[in-house]
Amino acid sequence: MDTNFFNQIAQLQIIGDLHLTIAKGAQNNLIVSVLIQNDACRDNAKNIIPPLNLRGTAEELDNGFFQTITTPIESASGLMVDMESFMKQIEETKKQSAIEKEKADSQKKQNEAKDKKFKDAMAKADELEKEGKFREAWIKVPEIAEFPQKAEEIRRRKTSLSDRFATPCLFGAMEEKPQPKSTEQINALYPAHEMEQEDEQEDEEE
Repeated sequence: MDTNFFNQIAQLQIIGDLHLTIAKGAQNNLIVSVLIQNDACRDNAKNIIPPLNLRGTAEELDNGFFQTITTPIESASGLMVDMESFMKQIEETKKQSAIEKEKADSQKKQNEAKDKKFKDAMAKADELEKEGKFREAWIKVPEIAEFPQKAEEIRRRKTSLSDRFATPCLFGAMEEKPQPKSTEQINALYPAHEMEQEDEQEDEEE
């Protein structure tokens, strides 16, 4: 008997295993069940793809078997390939999502640590300022290069503190700015009766 059955099987554009089940039916009919399986596909949804069942005489099957099964079997095979590609893409997406989340978490921790460092430094500067240690407070204020996003705040703070303890000289050095004396300090240096005597003496001379 001359047949090209297997040659036609070989020409099917499928990936996977082709399972054929042939049973005899009533009235010399044959019942042929064709199922494509692909173990490489990890999506369990592949299991709901039903087998393709054909029923007919041997002559009818000889004449129309491959014409009938080619499109659906190749489609099922392609579907499972697509399902596997989809699964791989899902896994890659999850992987990338985890990486991005890890990056975001790491960046958040770095930002929090940096923000804490800035706040601690500014709090220390406030503390020293309250103690009248303006120069030390100025030193504790963070540098703009380290916190460029807070440049304006840092600049204002340093200016405020430097105005309290020093003025620039011609040679770039910093010298202490004399603080205005309070009324109590002036009275202590110049008692009231001495000032009055000085006024009376000035009146007599006139």
